[in-house]
Amino acid sequence: MGTLSIISFIGFTLLVAGVAWFATRKTDESTADGYFLGGRSLGAITIAGSLLLTNLSAEQIVGLNGQAFTEGILVMAWETLAAIAIIITAIFFLPKYMRSGITTIPEFIEGRFDSTTKSILSILFLVAFGVVLLPTILYSGSLAFSTMFDLPEVLGISETAVIWICVWTIGLIGIVYAIFGGLKAVAVSDLINAIGLLIGGLLIPIFGLMAIGDGSVGEGLNILWNSNPEKFDAVGKVDSSIPFGTIFTGMMIAQIYYWGTNQSILQRVFGAKSLKEGQKGMLLAALVKFLIPVIVVLPGIIAWHLFEGNLENADQAYPALVRRVLPGALAGFFAAVLFGAVLSSFNSLLNSSATLFGFDLYKQYFKKDATEKETVKAGKIFGLFIAVLSMIIAPFIANAPDGLFSYIQQSLGSLSVPILAVVVMGMYSKKVPALGAKVVLTLGVVMYLVSLLVLGPYFIESAMAEAAANGITDPSKLSVIKAEAYPHFLHIMGILFVVNMVIMIVIGKLFPKKEIYVPTVTEEIDVTPWKHAMIVGVIITLLVLSTYLIFR
Repeated sequence: MGTLSIISFIGFTLLVAGVAWFATRKTDESTADGYFLGGRSLGAITIAGSLLLTNLSAEQIVGLNGQAFTEGILVMAWETLAAIAIIITAIFFLPKYMRSGITTIPEFIEGRFDSTTKSILSILFLVAFGVVLLPTILYSGSLAFSTMFDLPEVLGISETAVIWICVWTIGLIGIVYAIFGGLKAVAVSDLINAIGLLIGGLLIPIFGLMAIGDGSVGEGLNILWNSNPEKFDAVGKVDSSIPFGTIFTGMMIAQIYYWGTNQSILQRVFGAKSLKEGQKGMLLAALVKFLIPVIVVLPGIIAWHLFEGNLENADQAYPALVRRVLPGALAGFFAAVLFGAVLSSFNSLLNSSATLFGFDLYKQYFKKDATEKETVKAGKIFGLFIAVLSMIIAPFIANAPDGLFSYIQQSLGSLSVPILAVVVMGMYSKKVPALGAKVVLTLGVVMYLVSLLVLGPYFIESAMAEAAANGITDPSKLSVIKAEAYPHFLHIMGILFVVNMVIMIVIGKLFPKKEIYVPTVTEEIDVTPWKHAMIVGVIITLLVLSTYLIFR
C-alpha cells in the first residue's frame, strides 16, 4: 500500500469517526432509549443505510463473491430474495412490533408467551452472534485485507499470524464504536460507510470489466457473458449450493428470519421516529438490495474469468480482484470503506448483544430492580465478553469445509427455523401457550442438528459407498448422487419450519392458552403506517421476479 493509499485510508476513517461523534454528541446515552435505540430519532435514509451496511459486510462480499466464482449468478438469490423478505417485514411484521413499543424481539416474545420463553430466545440469539456471526465477520474482513494487500509478504509472517493480528485489531476498534458509542454512533457511521461502500463496490466490477474489455466496460461485459454462459444461469441444478426448488422452501425461511426477527437488523428500525419512517427505511433498503448483486456477485464471475478459475481458495476471489484491478490511488479509500463495513456489522451485532443481555437477561436473572444506567453498564460489560470470545473463535473459521457463506447459512439454520416459527405463531395465534414455544425453541434446534450432523452424513456416506461398489467414478455423476442422497439443508429448513408450526398448533389444541393475548399499544411514537408501503413493495417484488426471466 503506497503513501497516498495510507493517507486516504486514515483520512476517510477519521472522517467517519468525526461525523459520528458530532452527530451523537448531544444524545443522552446513559438512558436505555439513548444507548440502545438512538433516542428513537432515526430517519428513513439513516435506517436504510444502517440496515444495508449491517448486512453488507466482508462476510457477505467475500463469501458471496467466492460462491459466484465457483457457481455463477445463481447465488444472487441470497440478495434478490432478501428484498422480498424486507418487504414482508416492513408491511406485515413491523407494524405489530412498533405498536407495542418494544426494544428487542425477545421482549415481544415475553409479552406474547412468558419470561422463560424470552430468555431461551435471547440465549439462542446470543449464541448465534457469538459463535457464528461475529467470528465470520472478523475472519472474512481479515482475509480480505490479508489478500488485498498481501500482508503476509509485507509483514514477513505467515497468513495465519496475519489473520490473528487483523482479527484482534478490527475487534478492538469495533468494541470502541459499539460498546462506548451506542446505537446512534453505529447508525450514523453506517450511513457514511454505506455511501462509500456503494461507490467503492461499484468501482470494482467497472474496473474489472475494463480489464476484460481492454478499457471498455461494454466490451468487457460482452466478453464475460459470451465466454462464460454457464455462469449466467440463475436456475441452480440439484447439486448446486442453491437448487432452484430451495428458493420456495428454506431460502425464504432463512431470509424472513434474518430480516424479520434478527435483533441486530430490527434494532435499527426500532430506533425510528415513527412507523412510517421505519417502513420507508426498510423499503428503500429493499430497493437497493435488489441492485446489490452487482457488488456481491458480478465481481466473483469477473474474477473467475480473469484468473481462469485458478485460485487456491474461492473466498479469495474478491480481494484478489480488488488487488489486481483497482488503481493504487483508490486502494486506500476502498480499504477504508471495507474496514468501515466490517466494523459496521461487528459493532452492530455487539450493540445488539449488549441490548439483549441488558434488557432480557440481566434485569430478569441478575438484578430485577436495576436502573437504566446499571442495565446499560451490564450490557456493555457483556458486549466486551462476547467480543473477546468471537475474536478467539474467528481465526479457526479458515477450516470450514464448504466455504464461508455456506458455513454461515448452515450454522444459522439450527436457530432460524424455530425462532421464526415461534415469532410467526406468536403474532398470528392467540391460543398457543408458552409451552408450545418452549418445546419448539429446544426440540427444533435438536431436530435440525440431528438432520445436519447425523442423518445427512449417514445417507450421503451410504449413497457414495453404493456408487463406489457400482464402479461409478465420474465426478459430475458422484456430485449428483451425493446431492440426491439427502435433502438440501434449505429444504430441511422448509420441512422443519412446517413441523415446528404443526407442533405448536397441536400443543395449542391440547393445552390452549387460558388468558387471551391482548397486544399493548405504545404512545411513545406515531404508529401510523406509510400509505404507499404496499404499492412500493409490489413494484420492488416485480423487479426481483424479473431477474429470473432475464437469467433463465
